[in-house]
Amino acid sequence: MTSISVPTTSALRPTQLIPATHPAVSKTLHRLSRPSLLSLVLDWLDERNQENTAPYLLSSDDSFDEQDTYPPASSLPALREVYTELLAKKGSKRDVVDRIVEGDWRDGISLYQLAMADMQYLYDHPTSQKWTALKIVRLSPSEDKKPPSIPRFHPATFLQNLQREVLPGVKAHYNLDRHATLPLLVLRIFILESPYNTTLALQGKQKVFDSSKTFYVAFPDSSPYVCVSLAAPTVPGGTTDNKSLRKLMLEGIPKAFSKPRERYNLESTTLSARNLDALVEQRGGGRTNAAGGGWSVYVSDSKTTGNPLNIQQPTPETSVPQEEPEEPTSLGMKRKRISDASILKRRKLLAASRFGSTALPNDGKGIERLDIQIQDTFPSPAPVEDEDLWNSDPSPTSNQRKRGRRSTLNFEGGDQEEVQAEGWRPDVRITFQGQHVFAGLRKLVEEGVVDGQMMPGWMTGEEGVSLGVVREGRIRGFKGSGV
Repeated sequence: MTSISVPTTSALRPTQLIPATHPAVSKTLHRLSRPSLLSLVLDWLDERNQENTAPYLLSSDDSFDEQDTYPPASSLPALREVYTELLAKKGSKRDVVDRIVEGDWRDGISLYQLAMADMQYLYDHPTSQKWTALKIVRLSPSEDKKPPSIPRFHPATFLQNLQREVLPGVKAHYNLDRHATLPLLVLRIFILESPYNTTLALQGKQKVFDSSKTFYVAFPDSSPYVCVSLAAPTVPGGTTDNKSLRKLMLEGIPKAFSKPRERYNLESTTLSARNLDALVEQRGGGRTNAAGGGWSVYVSDSKTTGNPLNIQQPTPETSVPQEEPEEPTSLGMKRKRISDASILKRRKLLAASRFGSTALPNDGKGIERLDIQIQDTFPSPAPVEDEDLWNSDPSPTSNQRKRGRRSTLNFEGGDQEEVQAEGWRPDVRITFQGQHVFAGLRKLVEEGVVDGQMMPGWMTGEEGVSLGVVREGRIRGFKGSGV
């Protein structure tokens, strides 16, 4: 009898099987290294996961096939011993994948197993996703004087409420996992464009399991922030439907937190990075949220950092001489003097006073990009010379107008610059990019390239943003985020 698929509003079950010959299965498993793949298989063989990850075992009624390349094991401990021996010896990753697909899980891989493989890849490659921190704010009327509260996060209730926000023609699979090293929960969401939650809906060969249909949401412990990875990778032949589905899921997150007479919304924090540790440091539940840069010494419990709030202060450093000015050479070019130990020590002390215990090269909490737009008032022009008074036409000549290259940033604003009452504010944009932006700036201060005394505070990372606008020397929130 032919089976009939009936549309449903329920989510995809974790036990839903994907054919072992599906290209997405082989692609997902091949992304992992051999030791990581074998460690994942041992997790599949754990007694607690057998409801969703049960392998193919030889039962008493089945006959043994001598031509089988990978004969099935008779029991779960025997199969676990096989993979433990493979982990102890060297070999090819392809052989392990073939044994999984053609042997021990020949009946298919469940959605739960595929989610575990994706999470394993995320742990092995922490910078594979670009994370954006969003703040959970309460939508309360103006007359409500109750203090802002953090919504209570109960995983089962949250997922049930989130499923209600999914469109009827879309199915989703949710997998919640506790991060191994960070104090947060990671939610993996897989979206399927089908009204059915059957195996037949998962057997599509094209664009069913592409990376644009999977994204992650991180929930730091005791924090009013969530971190989302919504930057969809470029998929050949992809459409804008995936982006719309991801946007709908993002809009459903604050609705899943909400309850009667207590509604929430997501607000931008202008902080994005590929390093999840950096976002937890700046938007987690600890004391480092508003203590970046030199202010980090006030939240440190280490005795070596010299917290000013400690009762017993360490012995102060001996004063060192000021750095001598540069000496011009005979050709008029400047050449730095050979720096001695005292000058190098002074630069490092200056960098430590501006950056505190942050921006260290190997701290693993760096951001890769810092975009700053400076909107300070342009300094007043110099006094007019006597020879300029004889020039009756202050406008530039035709030759002067042709000099230089026209900027494309203000092309839509017209030919004339906008002059405000308080003065002209040029549009200056600065981008710092690297593996650890603030660690690089700290190194420049230690090398004497950047003046540590005159540099603004936003160059030390004390604002805790990766995108901001500077007016009057201070960072302001981008698009009204209110940082």
